[in-house]
Amino acid sequence: MIPNMSVYKERWEIESDDIVKPGVEAVQEALRKLGNPEQKLNVIHVAGTNGKGSTIAFMEAILKEHGFSTGVFSSPAIIDIHDQIRIDGNPISEDELNNSFHELKEAGISGLLTDFELLTAAAFCTWRRIAPDYVLLETGMGGTLDSTNVVTPLVSVITSIALEHSAFLGTTLAEIAGHKAGIIKNKIPVVIGPMQEESLETIQRIALEQESPLAHYGIDLKMEGTEQEVFVGTKTIPLPTRKMKGPHQGVNAALAIEALLAAKMDLNGDRVAKAIANAQLNHRFQEIQPGLFLDGAHNPAAAKALAKTIQSEFPGEKVDFVMGMIKGKDIKKTLNALMPVAGSFTFLTFSHPQAEQAGHMIENCSHQHKRVINAVNDTITLEKRGELKIIVTGSLYLLSSLKYYLKEK
Repeated sequence: MIPNMSVYKERWEIESDDIVKPGVEAVQEALRKLGNPEQKLNVIHVAGTNGKGSTIAFMEAILKEHGFSTGVFSSPAIIDIHDQIRIDGNPISEDELNNSFHELKEAGISGLLTDFELLTAAAFCTWRRIAPDYVLLETGMGGTLDSTNVVTPLVSVITSIALEHSAFLGTTLAEIAGHKAGIIKNKIPVVIGPMQEESLETIQRIALEQESPLAHYGIDLKMEGTEQEVFVGTKTIPLPTRKMKGPHQGVNAALAIEALLAAKMDLNGDRVAKAIANAQLNHRFQEIQPGLFLDGAHNPAAAKALAKTIQSEFPGEKVDFVMGMIKGKDIKKTLNALMPVAGSFTFLTFSHPQAEQAGHMIENCSHQHKRVINAVNDTITLEKRGELKIIVTGSLYLLSSLKYYLKEK
């Protein structure tokens, strides 16, 4: 197994640019050298603070159920780099990614791109060869200056807006919404999730400037009847119980359906219902052992959604949280969002250059039951403590470390 990009870079003698430069000019130049593979794809472009991965997972499942092939680009990696490029639901093979890096080498783009930009270009090369019916493209950070923002999509989707990456995207919801809305293209339909007024005004203004028709959750589409039906325009689609739990996943499912309808897909209600019921995304309230759950909540908005899911799935119960976070996140607000359902907090510093120190996290925790453990694998023993459920959360990088440990065992 090849765990990271360095193996491919060394094999093909490709160097990356360590300096992150705002803008898409370098990617555009690299793609021009490659023959612009991004122009030959049917893309649905997805941005947003939370909900991108889940919305893509629902679209992927619906497309599969209707007999279409798919390519997906997402981040971060769960087990290794191959997770970030999916083909028909499966991580890209080593042979396919090797072929894509060969193309990068032949095009002479060594030294032009950052690692993330290299992987973006490799994904486009892969899909040009394989020619999936649809490509579901997730932004890395923001939208306007993101390396994925080089496509003219069938539809643009903005799932949610919350404060994040303030050093890069701004300190207000309006500023962040402006970055996310950078994926809106002239006369291309836009589908957006629930928005606070400050974010909504910005997105509406940009959509109007671009003459892009806008579908807004709560107005043009919504879930009703305890999420048993989704109303999209004039369509009403009955939905069974989902594997992906929580009210926020009902919103993501509705966004996925609306996005595909905006892409002019003719959807079959029964197939949509089956796909929504069975769709699953790693680390979204995922039970990997009895009583042991993984959830990728890494900011206050996602933590609030997780707390609502717990209240819905385990009414009246408290859970034990095992947490590790990346530096720069709002620790106190994230923990406060989980407090109503927390029986205890356990903190750890996991292996990542940007991992927050467990000692700093515990200082920001006001819960009376809190402690620190030393390593990710200590988490595995926690389910033996009794009936209280355990949820590992705080960072997808932490969950990746834990899942890799479980896989190796």
